[in-house]
Amino acid sequence: MIKLDRVWEDTSVLHIHREEPRSYYIPYGDAASARSGKRSRSPLFQTLNGAWKFRYHESVQDVTDPFYEDAFDASSWDELVVPSCWQTEGYDQLHYTNVNYPIPVDPPYVPDANPAGLYVREFTVREDWTGKQVYTMFEGVNSCFYLWINGQFAGYSQGSRIPAEFNVSGLIRPGTNRIAVMVLKWCDGTYLEDQDLWRFSGIFRDVYLLARDEAHVRDVFIKQDISPDHSSAKLLCELETTGSLDALVLLQDAEGTTVAKGAVRADGRSVIALDIENPVLWNAEHPYLYELFVQDGREVLRFPVGFRRIDIVDSVFRINGQAVKLKGVNRHDSHPDLGQTVPLNHMIRDLKLMKRHNVNTVRTSHYPNDPRFLELCDRMGFYVVDEADLECHGLAVSGDFHQLTRDPDWEKAFVDRAIRLVERDKNHPCVIIWSMGNESGYGRNHIAMAEWTRERDESRLVHYEGASRRYHGDADTEALDIESEMYPTLEYVESYGQNPDHAKPLFLCEYSHAMGNGPGDLKEYWDLFYAYPNLMGGCVWEWNDHGIRTQAPDGREYFGYGGDFGDHPNDGNFCIDGLVSPDRVPHAGLLELKQVIAPVRMEAEDLSRGTLIITNLYDFSDLSHLTFDWSLERCGEIVEQGSLGTIQAGPQESVTVIIPFQKAFPDGRCFLTLTASLCESTEWADRGEEIAFAQFEMAAEDSAVQPEQGWLTALRARPVHVTEDGAQLIVTGMDFRHVFDRNLGTFVRISKQGVDMLAAPLSFSIWRAPTDNDRNVQRQWKDAGYHRAGTKVYQVRVSEPQDDAIEMTVDFSLGGYMKHPVLHGQAVWRVDGSGEIALATSVKLREGLPFLPRFGLKAVMPAGTEEVEYFGLGPHASYVDKRQSVRVGKYLLRVDDMFEPYIMPQENGSRYGTEWATVTSERGMGLAFHGNAPFSFNASHYSPEDLEEAAHLHQLQLVKRKETIVHLDYKMSGVGSNSCGPELLEKYRLDEREFEFSIRLRPVFKEDE
Repeated sequence: MIKLDRVWEDTSVLHIHREEPRSYYIPYGDAASARSGKRSRSPLFQTLNGAWKFRYHESVQDVTDPFYEDAFDASSWDELVVPSCWQTEGYDQLHYTNVNYPIPVDPPYVPDANPAGLYVREFTVREDWTGKQVYTMFEGVNSCFYLWINGQFAGYSQGSRIPAEFNVSGLIRPGTNRIAVMVLKWCDGTYLEDQDLWRFSGIFRDVYLLARDEAHVRDVFIKQDISPDHSSAKLLCELETTGSLDALVLLQDAEGTTVAKGAVRADGRSVIALDIENPVLWNAEHPYLYELFVQDGREVLRFPVGFRRIDIVDSVFRINGQAVKLKGVNRHDSHPDLGQTVPLNHMIRDLKLMKRHNVNTVRTSHYPNDPRFLELCDRMGFYVVDEADLECHGLAVSGDFHQLTRDPDWEKAFVDRAIRLVERDKNHPCVIIWSMGNESGYGRNHIAMAEWTRERDESRLVHYEGASRRYHGDADTEALDIESEMYPTLEYVESYGQNPDHAKPLFLCEYSHAMGNGPGDLKEYWDLFYAYPNLMGGCVWEWNDHGIRTQAPDGREYFGYGGDFGDHPNDGNFCIDGLVSPDRVPHAGLLELKQVIAPVRMEAEDLSRGTLIITNLYDFSDLSHLTFDWSLERCGEIVEQGSLGTIQAGPQESVTVIIPFQKAFPDGRCFLTLTASLCESTEWADRGEEIAFAQFEMAAEDSAVQPEQGWLTALRARPVHVTEDGAQLIVTGMDFRHVFDRNLGTFVRISKQGVDMLAAPLSFSIWRAPTDNDRNVQRQWKDAGYHRAGTKVYQVRVSEPQDDAIEMTVDFSLGGYMKHPVLHGQAVWRVDGSGEIALATSVKLREGLPFLPRFGLKAVMPAGTEEVEYFGLGPHASYVDKRQSVRVGKYLLRVDDMFEPYIMPQENGSRYGTEWATVTSERGMGLAFHGNAPFSFNASHYSPEDLEEAAHLHQLQLVKRKETIVHLDYKMSGVGSNSCGPELLEKYRLDEREFEFSIRLRPVFKEDE
């Protein structure tokens, strides 16, 4: 191994020759270039992104060549584009682990076989940089690195997701220069970076050079003091300089008008105070930005300024004096192809999607994001919970969760991460809360972080969930401003809201785990958040699935997760837990969140008069940017529609509106739908983007039971004939022939005009392919034998045939080997002259069993059965606890349209609240299903067993069935968020010990009806 100071295992050495942390900025040559924000327009900026020579070694001990020397020939090395994560470029091991450390837990030591990546490139410095101070900036390097310039050692740094800047002026020469970097995969800092993510390595964020005058503004801290009535503000510009210089400060409004300016002869530390009258305030709804230009000779620095005040009054979180609810998500830096290297347009795409789904807050879990991300949040309007690059979760497994935070030898490393977070991001108005990391125990070192942070910046709140009263009831939390929790029960949240003794507001930094088919408990949380002023809101875990795009042996692409790359230890698909897919396709869970946190609430006051109450839930906006449109539908067909235009209602105000029906109110069941949409296009959405909706069923005398059509009544009166063939009963009518098997206790054939509608016998079903949120309860389900339950027929009784109907009564049970039957039931099958089969079932469960996943009838229909039409909740999937984003209507779609492509296949696509459904071939030949009460309905080309056995979506595609499997469920239990959150709420469980279920099946030629 080359000779190196082995500082990567020395907690007393966090850096060598690294500059003190400072605020993020790029120096420009003039104000116009600075205003553009385009770094390449600055004569003082030079990127080092691009192709570098690269060599990977499995161990730093194998690095024997002096690759950093000026004359070293690296021409035979590979080329690697920087920034990048070397694992996504084919080097080393793609590895996902959540809690467990990927190395032996022996802090501060790491394995001797410590992988190393060597980087070399040449660059030319501009001639007009002669006499300048030259700095090199690394925005992010995982996990530590050594730096050489022209063969000379320039420095060392660790702390993967926070900048490292070095003054390399004395090492730079005219003409061609050489930079060399050695990155190590692990260092003692690895113990502080045990976040739930893929373990990437390398120079994964931007690298660049800056040229500065010898005397220049090194750092700027913009502080503000806003008067209580917000009529005036004082802006304090704290300047730190490297020498004596004349500094001019200009504050311009969004229109480019200078509203204040000041000057100072700065030498070391200076302050310029600016007075502003009637400042326009910044908030996430109206992200009004001023621009502060700091001019120093030939350099111009630009900073966004958003005037806002953050405080807590009577345990209520406020911005600019207004109580605010944080409607947030947790977001990792994650790209399906590039790993933690996230391009600018990818960040923009994320934020636009969030805006379109009513998200106003981002928690940068669990480290500072790319600095440009905060610039976007400033401009587009997001509140940011900015988190230090700190997590020690694996210590909980190894034995002492609090080991490092209680160890004084690690205090310097802990506090360093708070300092570098705050100093980099202190001038961003979007940052409203500093977070002292995540899941790292709690002790003296966290307290030191929080105390330093509060002393450095009094304008923001300080948060750390690890000090939760649930875990540390007697902990010293004086330095923390917020009570934080992860995945608490609703009972806990409500009890907190009801307790007037709590001085701090409660923030759920993680809740409603969005893994797979979920989350299913959003509405309940938000009912509480709105009900109690001391509840701040929270951030759903999490924004996106972290799958890595890869290929199966046959070339098909899929998103891989833990274990797919031979990585150990791994946490499987626990990284597939987001509201959007890795390539940013929204899951149904995001649509649910959008509706639950919508900033407009619409409620019925008197539907008979068309009177509704509209409540503005915005904190700072009136409703003038929205237009309200309505439609009235009967049986899924629009009978009248119109627009209310814009509505005058200030923040948190309610108004009454009247729907101006012009036509006579129609008979039958009618649904009124009101939508709120954008009047004009914005940066993040086009005109007409729906922000919220509400739907109401209009009362009508005959709304409960629809009269049957006369032609169908006549068909029912036709004669029914029954013949026997062994164990089979053949039931025939004018145009149908059904076969009932006494041994199976069910129908094995249903046909009309000779066209068969079944590909397998009808059967009862209680099993569903476990969702990610079933990962805990499925152990109980399988222990009870739900997944292997089959039907036992005890007795079949056939009624005396009537002219127009026949009944078969079946006593049965469902159960599997090793266990007593799960349930006993009686099924009464009745066939009338129309060919309709009516099923009435009564069921009694065995005592002591867990709640059922589902109970219903399964019908396997022949190949070619592809068209689905139904009346119920749509257009996308819904469940008893996940149905706020759907509305009643008549929907026509394909079987494949009902499928939800979760990366880990699982129960999906069910439609809660279905009233009738018809599943047919393209010719319209199939079965119509009607319930006496709404039922859950699904049609798929996959059985629950197919879904459960496939670990990935591409594997499922290999077993896609030609047949269509239809589930008609009395009920299906909700999906919840128990993959990490609390257990499924009792009211959403199919936990009835006794129940009855009825459904009707009729063979149809749909186009003739």
